[in-house]
Amino acid sequence: MDIRRTVLWMIFSFSLLFLWNNWEIHNGKPSMFGQETAATATQSATPGNTPNTSVPSGTAGAVQPGNVPATTAASAAESSAPSARIVVTTDVLRLTFDTTGAQLVHAEVLKYPTDGQPTVLFDRSPASTYVAQTGVVGAPANAPGFPTHLTPFHLVSTQLDLTGDKLPITFEAESGGLKVTKTYTLHRGSYDIDVRNDLTNTGTAPLTPSLYLQLERDGNDPVGATRFYHTFTGMAVYSEQDKFQKIDFSDIEKNKANYIKKADNGWIGVVQHYFAAAWIPPQGQQRTIDVLQVQPNLYAIRTVEPVGQIAPNSTASVDAHLWVGPQDQKAMAAAAPGLDLVVDYGWVTIVAKPLFKLMTWLHTLIGNWGWTIVALTVLIKAVFFPLTAASYKSMARMKAVAPRMQTLKERYGDDRAKLNAAMMEMYRTEKINPLGGCLPMVIQIPVFFALYWVLLSSVEMRGAPWIFWVHDLSVPDPLYILPAVMMGTMFLQLKFNPKPPDPMQAKVMMFMPLVFGAVMFFAPAGLAIYYCVNNSLSILQQWTITRGLARRASTAANS
Repeated sequence: MDIRRTVLWMIFSFSLLFLWNNWEIHNGKPSMFGQETAATATQSATPGNTPNTSVPSGTAGAVQPGNVPATTAASAAESSAPSARIVVTTDVLRLTFDTTGAQLVHAEVLKYPTDGQPTVLFDRSPASTYVAQTGVVGAPANAPGFPTHLTPFHLVSTQLDLTGDKLPITFEAESGGLKVTKTYTLHRGSYDIDVRNDLTNTGTAPLTPSLYLQLERDGNDPVGATRFYHTFTGMAVYSEQDKFQKIDFSDIEKNKANYIKKADNGWIGVVQHYFAAAWIPPQGQQRTIDVLQVQPNLYAIRTVEPVGQIAPNSTASVDAHLWVGPQDQKAMAAAAPGLDLVVDYGWVTIVAKPLFKLMTWLHTLIGNWGWTIVALTVLIKAVFFPLTAASYKSMARMKAVAPRMQTLKERYGDDRAKLNAAMMEMYRTEKINPLGGCLPMVIQIPVFFALYWVLLSSVEMRGAPWIFWVHDLSVPDPLYILPAVMMGTMFLQLKFNPKPPDPMQAKVMMFMPLVFGAVMFFAPAGLAIYYCVNNSLSILQQWTITRGLARRASTAANS
């Protein structure tokens, strides 16, 4: 019985911990579990429209990704030059390019609305900075610099709307004897943008430039973020050597960021709830990786790679990819190895990943994520059926011997040692497992947390409706009907269970539905659906088993 009491207290403590975690997040404090929110201690300094002047330095034959302040007259002239904004639209994206540097400064994800409007991912405004940039460094000493993201470009393309399967958008600039032709190719139905940089040596001497790919973002929370839960917002690096590495903005500020500095594979990116941006450089080409704070509350992540020597009147080309859009795991995995890891399920990944794959397969058959959760619950219940059946039989037998247990308590009074010994002897005689009622709950705890993070982190659940009042499975039930139903089913389950002999245990068991119900007020509606269905199936199974045992006992008594 001491073991059973310990298990009960573990479950109760776990529930209280989860409830406290949600309460802390609700009050603006970081989560205690797998995913963390980015620190925004410096948010008082908003970057606004100030153009970034963080340009990687580089010399011929070397790559030096350090930060060079823009203090030269040339840099000042570049950053103050007039610019124009070019708007390009596909079926899934609306992009805005700035002719200064041919930067991507605004991106709307058309099929994922926020408050009825397309979600804004990239932006450069007084309230937000999140942009994608490229440029070339490595000009000879005492020579004009090569085109960077501060250099004025001019638009070459004339078509700005997608009519076929793909749409190329081309910009050109020339400086320091190097002409850069930058082409963004957008594809129908795709968030993976091809980015080609053609570098042409227009001078009389060989050049050895290096190309950088850069993402800049402020440390503010994404638009639409809720205080009920926080997910990771920050930088990310992936390589075959060190796999997926997350970088908090606070670590960048403190110069404590830990990430791979050189690689010839992988990608760099910026991650936020449901969405991500990532540069995927050419694979197999050695490059350096740099993460830095550009100015207060403004951060950059970039790769710098040598292009090699370009002879006069020759051209070298570098092909890369830019992901701008939702965390669609299937599409991201196809775009680059490891890119789907931006969907971070924390410490329950080992359970959550297979769970999500199973849900995706079920969704292809059903077509509704709410009913997919119902079907998933039935499957999980079927897998655990033998275990729960044994558990309910054990609890039914315990309920049947409850009068005998009360007699033992009256006989031995406060002598706990003799009482426990007599109870264990009775359990052996009646073939009752005192832990049988707790084991299924303990086993389902990882499933509970895994499904929580799947519903919270998977963009497929964002805005996915079920029935009637449930319009979004990824947020709490707006009418709190599902949490109330779940509490009711938990109280009904207690009616089928034997009353614990220990009064403290009985109080704990009666309090648990209230604790879990309170958790459900903060949890996604999809998780509440899982528990309502799971509890209803458990009640049906428990009622069937209890009735069967009672019928057999009555038959045996009459015979």
